[in-house]
Amino acid sequence: MLSAGQVRRGLAAGGASLAVIGVLVGLPTGALLGLAPASPAAPLFDAYTLNLLRFTLLQAALSTFLSVVLALPVALALARRSAFVGRIWIIRLMAVPMGLPVLIGALGLIGIFGRQGLVNRLLAMVGVDQPVNIYGLSGILLAHVFFNLPLACRLMLAGLERLPAEDWRLAASLGLGRLSLLRHVELPALARVLPGAAGLIFMLCATSFTLVLVLGGGPAATTLEVAIYQSLRFDFDPARAIALSLLQIALTGLVLTLLSRLPPAEASRGEGRAPRRFDGQGPAGRLADALVILLATLFLLLPLGSVVMAGLRADLLRLVALPAFHQALFTSLAIALAAGLLALLLACGILAAQAAIADRRHPSRLLAAFGRLLSAVSSLVLLVPPVVLGTGWFLLVRPHADVTRAAPLLIAAINMLMALPFVMRVLAPAFESHRLRTGRLAASLKITGLARLRLIDAPVLTRPLLMALSFAMALSLGDLGAVALFGSQDLVTLPWLVYSRLGSYRTQDADGLALLLGLLCLALTALGTAGHRREP
Repeated sequence: MLSAGQVRRGLAAGGASLAVIGVLVGLPTGALLGLAPASPAAPLFDAYTLNLLRFTLLQAALSTFLSVVLALPVALALARRSAFVGRIWIIRLMAVPMGLPVLIGALGLIGIFGRQGLVNRLLAMVGVDQPVNIYGLSGILLAHVFFNLPLACRLMLAGLERLPAEDWRLAASLGLGRLSLLRHVELPALARVLPGAAGLIFMLCATSFTLVLVLGGGPAATTLEVAIYQSLRFDFDPARAIALSLLQIALTGLVLTLLSRLPPAEASRGEGRAPRRFDGQGPAGRLADALVILLATLFLLLPLGSVVMAGLRADLLRLVALPAFHQALFTSLAIALAAGLLALLLACGILAAQAAIADRRHPSRLLAAFGRLLSAVSSLVLLVPPVVLGTGWFLLVRPHADVTRAAPLLIAAINMLMALPFVMRVLAPAFESHRLRTGRLAASLKITGLARLRLIDAPVLTRPLLMALSFAMALSLGDLGAVALFGSQDLVTLPWLVYSRLGSYRTQDADGLALLLGLLCLALTALGTAGHRREP
């Protein structure tokens, strides 16, 4: 039971968080909308824009289809083989691409599938003259599958593992064969998670920036976000950037609306026993599942190994001693720390307000609406992609101040907004569980204020806070979207340094810097999850 003062402070913190988010998202969006009527030189649906929209939707649809279709046999195989050695490490490996800076993953794929990559070298040995081209649509699809197949696989595997043990016993007693089991048991379970998984992957692919920028291969393979960046960075055509930004907002808004209408995944039914499966026990089934799992593991491991091997071949000591590296490292860490702390601050304000509303047995309609707005804030943040936010802020700041001076603050704010949904996902369960376990006891003992923070909250919540901070910093460190617009000779982050080296054909330096960036992100993630196994 919260006191009246705690409720007021919680609601005030939530209101302040929403106000900050509203300003950071609303002002640049308003600037784009306000300047749109004054931009007749950029028709919204000319042939160029329609081609961009068509390619954006095409690559997103194909990437989603390939990711889901290729992840399906992997998820089925992992679900059938729940006891083999190394299964947990393969599932953990599937989490690596989701937390890997996109630029590093792109470099790893180039190392395997590029013109001088492993695949083309092997094909050349058997007389095939480099048929694999990673640039253009094929490269974009390959990269999106690399990043999104693990996501689809984990979501589908979770759906299969929610099936109760009774379903498998009934299927075994009825003697269902492989196809019948797939039709009557597995596909219905997958149908409950596939729409959400496919929609999420489509959203990620439709707003993809770094992969298309690195692997697009020219105007014929350009998405809306990359075209927005090119309109400002190279052509300096604000009218075109505004039109494309509005179209991008409309597209993401439509996708988010469709995602919000999807039904939530059902909870597990049955007695809660660990499921025991009786299918696929023959040698042929075991061999087929092992082959599928092996191919998927190699598909994920080879690019990661390529990044490590290529990075080790670079002169790491020379790169670490470069003043450019020192400047980029300091800038990246400063922006990442600011973005992470801001994300924590806003998330804690939102969670405090949600706790204050949950403490009321019968909240008013106004409080209930406020609570729904707090719950939807993470999705609202995703409505405007980083490049669009950067475009709006660029157009808003440029007439009144030097954009270069404001760039670090703008990049930190944009990175904070992009990290906020992930921070909320880490903190919300921990804060809610802690509130339910300690709220009544603390109220009965009248422990409030700093005493409660020191004696009750800090010992329990420090770990999830550090985990959320490390994830937010890692996401900011690997981001290329915001800095692509505001980067200059005086403002260079590690991803921008890697991209500039790659663009100037200094690939060995880019490989070494990518390895250093990956190790830094990995170290942050490891620090954030330190001690997680020992947690009771």
